[in-house]
Amino acid sequence: MNSQNAGYKETWNALAATAESAYAHVAGYSDEQRLKASAETTVAGLRQTIGVHPTDTFLEIGCGVGRVGRELAPLVAHWIGCDVSENMLQHAQHRLQGVANVSLTPISGYDLRPIPDRSVDAVYCTVVFMHLQEWDRYAYVCEAFRILKPGGRFFCDNANLASDEGWNLFLASAAFPPSNRPQHLSRCSTVPEIDCFLRRAGFQEVQTKTTGVWVFGWGVKPTQT
Repeated sequence: MNSQNAGYKETWNALAATAESAYAHVAGYSDEQRLKASAETTVAGLRQTIGVHPTDTFLEIGCGVGRVGRELAPLVAHWIGCDVSENMLQHAQHRLQGVANVSLTPISGYDLRPIPDRSVDAVYCTVVFMHLQEWDRYAYVCEAFRILKPGGRFFCDNANLASDEGWNLFLASAAFPPSNRPQHLSRCSTVPEIDCFLRRAGFQEVQTKTTGVWVFGWGVKPTQT
């Protein structure tokens, strides 16, 4: 799993082989209070950017163990968690027991092919782009555009290369020898990259924001497409 050429699915199924490992690589901890607090922060960010409405069908790209889904699902009509790792989805299913309005869907790591066109109201992808190469990030932005209903909303984030914290993360990743870079090694983005990806995919009303280590981007699918 230390090969930089390992596929996303192979890599993340190995990293999620046990619940302990899955939590470690998703959040760095397994304490439920901390998971809840961090998820509530993410939900607050979604409220402030793309909005959270009780009639929405929300889809998360890279849902991991259901950290955000557990807090978001009770606020919407339906929450769909997608992840490249079937092992990760098993841990998510365990955490989400008793939450009735959720669906978990395995994906290839490169697209959202199981999800029909124009079928969801909002798509978000948080703390995932850092594990993807640039063209795969853009592919997911395009896939989000495809599956959103006209007027649907999209949100994404990543570590901001231009921040001091992001630069330190970049240097830490750069310290790995080229022949031994893990597939899940963190990669940063920039404001122009996020803005460009959303606009090129077709989103309108595109906005970006930076806070500390993070860069956030969001936009709306045109009502006429």
